[in-house]
Amino acid sequence: MADVKKIATRDSYGNALAECGADYPNLVVLDADLANATKTLVFKKAFPDRHIDCGIAEANMTGIAAGLATCGKIPFISSFAMFAAGRNFEQVRNSIGYPHLNVKIGATHAGITVGEDGASHQCLEDIALMRAIPGMTVIVPSDDVEAKAAVRAAIEYQGPVFLRFGRAAVPVINDRPDYRFEMGKGVLLREGTDVTIIATGILVSAALEAADMLAADGVSAEVINIHTVKPLDEELVIASAKKTGKVVTAEEHSVIGGLGSAVCDCLSTHCPTPVCKIGMQDVFGESGTAAALVEKYGFDGKGVYASVKKFVS
Repeated sequence: MADVKKIATRDSYGNALAECGADYPNLVVLDADLANATKTLVFKKAFPDRHIDCGIAEANMTGIAAGLATCGKIPFISSFAMFAAGRNFEQVRNSIGYPHLNVKIGATHAGITVGEDGASHQCLEDIALMRAIPGMTVIVPSDDVEAKAAVRAAIEYQGPVFLRFGRAAVPVINDRPDYRFEMGKGVLLREGTDVTIIATGILVSAALEAADMLAADGVSAEVINIHTVKPLDEELVIASAKKTGKVVTAEEHSVIGGLGSAVCDCLSTHCPTPVCKIGMQDVFGESGTAAALVEKYGFDGKGVYASVKKFVS
């Protein structure tokens, strides 16, 4: 997919905030001394009086955002996923989740594609942490188009939302006139009969690549993009599982607590189905280029293809 346009979803995040600034005068963006990296600097340049740099103090930033939400503002707090969800978990739970405040969390640099920063910065647990908070919506966009749409949808939604963005540039796959983002609704990208691949984030484009390779082997793979991990589109998941009889989940996250767990929770209750979970297999990440890590852990098209082929065989 070398000829496909690639954009990092952290760039999409910053651009979307700036684009929405004029439409939503109550929108306020807070950052923890990472505006250049999280790309909220784009918003800051356009609306300097509505951008607050809280310094390296994520917990304090969360408390400020909670206060702003009680005053009718629509605050976005921004930091690396490791800090926004990890270091910040107690504050998000108690100051945002428990009172169900209208705060949005923009978590960038998620997953192993943080690359050379290594395991300490490669958050692979954030989806699991945020899923566990009652009333928290969790969104993992697959590309630039979806990320921008997700930001606008989060602004329009009343309640806490966690949005996960990446550092590395990823293929733009939703650049089409009929694309429509609906929170809580998955997207059927490709119909199939032999196996269902349910993917989120950067694994969506990899799943589409894998489906092409599988087709060449005579395996018909259905591909579903689950951009909203919570609430999960259970209706779509169940319908596809009944149709194909085998399900593979794919995510740049631990297989514990993320998309795979959400799908298994759903299917074990409503439609018991064999499931293979592609993701980090209870291990930490490591330092390396994003491309090398994606290949090593099987998160590219070839890797997803190999995992699915082994599973269906």
